[in-house]
Amino acid sequence: MQHFVFTIDEEYEGERADKLLPLLLEGVTRSYLQGVIKDGNLTINGKVSKGSLKVKEGDVLEFDLPEAEVPDIPAQDIPLDILYEDADVIIVNKPKGMVVHPSAGHYRDTLVNALMYHCKDSLSGINGVLRPGIVHRIDKDTTGSVIACKNDQAHIKMAEQFKVHSINRVYKAICIGNLKDDELTIDAPIGRSKIDRKKMGIVPDGKRAVTHIKLLERFGDYCYIECRLETGRTHQIRVHMASIGHALLGDTVYGNASSAQNKKFKLDGQCLHAEVLGFVHPASGEYIEVYAPLPVYFSHLLDIL
Repeated sequence: MQHFVFTIDEEYEGERADKLLPLLLEGVTRSYLQGVIKDGNLTINGKVSKGSLKVKEGDVLEFDLPEAEVPDIPAQDIPLDILYEDADVIIVNKPKGMVVHPSAGHYRDTLVNALMYHCKDSLSGINGVLRPGIVHRIDKDTTGSVIACKNDQAHIKMAEQFKVHSINRVYKAICIGNLKDDELTIDAPIGRSKIDRKKMGIVPDGKRAVTHIKLLERFGDYCYIECRLETGRTHQIRVHMASIGHALLGDTVYGNASSAQNKKFKLDGQCLHAEVLGFVHPASGEYIEVYAPLPVYFSHLLDIL
């Protein structure tokens, strides 16, 4: 049993306890927590509480989380588009719609399931049983380059490069509207949205986030752009582009008008592709740069525009 104690600050004033806990306990779903709360494992200011109770600044939440059973993550023979592979790392071109790693209640059909079949027992274990080999991730509907590590030593060295933002990460995207400038840099901190806790947003106390944008082609109501990440925050490109009034085409989370456009262009999620991944190899020290070609749907959309 794990015991957690949280003192509520002003940021979380008015949140329901069962909505707040998934934010404080990363990787644990609200549906799972609700069942645990019903068993009497949540107290607020020393009294057993229901999950529906709204917290106040200064409240002290104590929560007992039962040790989770180690899930059976099956290796699945799912085809992989391998861009690079050696004894230490593997880079794959992730397709649209594929989740990178399993989560509670969803243990199949992810990139990890496919990697476990392809790599057998050769995946780093630092990130635990749900994320073997995984150093970073991209969104379900974002396509392109994802690197996984085959041993812990490689994982540690790659994680350090991501931490100091020395990885060369270049994305291609299509945004809504006509950009004013051919080149621009967005330097705006990103953190959990104060309005919708399920989303990220530009917040004063967020982590510094920098995106360099280059216009590739104008299509009147849309622009084809290149985005180079100086940092790597959750949903960084999507949040930054939406913040300047040019949300990514197909992004129904951060783009208010995307639903109609999704139907028009038959899209499923944001038009965003992780094209280039450049890094110093964790064993050889050699700089390696891998290119992931645009997916068919993206190239077809460019032809239409």
